[in-house]
Amino acid sequence: MSRRLKEIIIKNVFLFFALVSIVILGLIIVFLFMEGIPIFKVVSVKEFLFSTEWYPTFDPPGFGIGALIVGSFVVTVFASALAVPLGVLSAIYIAEIAHPLIKEIFKPVIELLAGLPSVVLGFFGMAVLAPWMQETFDLPTGLNIVNASILLALMAVPTISSISEDALYSVSREFKEASYALGATRFETIARVIVPAALSGISTAVILGMARAIGETMVVLMVAGGAAAIPESIFDSVRPMPASIAAEMGEAPFRSDHYHALFATGIVLFFLTLGFNLVADYISHRFKEVGSATL
Repeated sequence: MSRRLKEIIIKNVFLFFALVSIVILGLIIVFLFMEGIPIFKVVSVKEFLFSTEWYPTFDPPGFGIGALIVGSFVVTVFASALAVPLGVLSAIYIAEIAHPLIKEIFKPVIELLAGLPSVVLGFFGMAVLAPWMQETFDLPTGLNIVNASILLALMAVPTISSISEDALYSVSREFKEASYALGATRFETIARVIVPAALSGISTAVILGMARAIGETMVVLMVAGGAAAIPESIFDSVRPMPASIAAEMGEAPFRSDHYHALFATGIVLFFLTLGFNLVADYISHRFKEVGSATL
């Protein structure tokens, strides 16, 4: 068999698996819309998105997911506020500052966090963090926004740190040497040369970390409290959209309005994630262009 023929076969095999992936993803999306759209025969899109009355088993039922959307955003924002600085700064420290022996310790420890099952973190939040918060801050319950945000941040840090570290390592050594040759300090080199050059990769890391936070199910199901209401403080309980789908899908009668409403919630989550990734992709390319022009 000639080398040319081998290359053609390998190329077609890769193409086949790529097409299979696209087809499977397309079928999942079609199924999601087929099962979710029928709910809009019962409730308008406006009421479904902006009403805060989520009472799918009442008579008459209420199918408003406004509180669920707010809960998802609040938990994601607070988790990102914790995870992004921790992840990016730890990546900078490991890639540019830490001694090689320290790198060999810190890097596996951070990556080990990524291997922790979300249910284990959920149990930690329920058994340790929730009672501590309840006793320390004199709260009615420790299952709240802060608890969920802390655990989601712990889950997102390894993703942000690992990808940011790879982006920092990919910066050409010539940039660093040129900066040092001009008399710049290590801090100036990191802040003005290395980070701007790696900003595209760092922004991608932040995107993936936040995407994991907004789509996580088990942790928010266990420690967010499960209250389908608009929160008034960071210590209130909430129910993000993934938690609501996971908690209620097993109890919803097949092809009932409740069943279709949960799939419609999945459609909303799909569009939010898609829009978030499109905006993030634009920002990533924008940073890449700005970084290249600056350098």
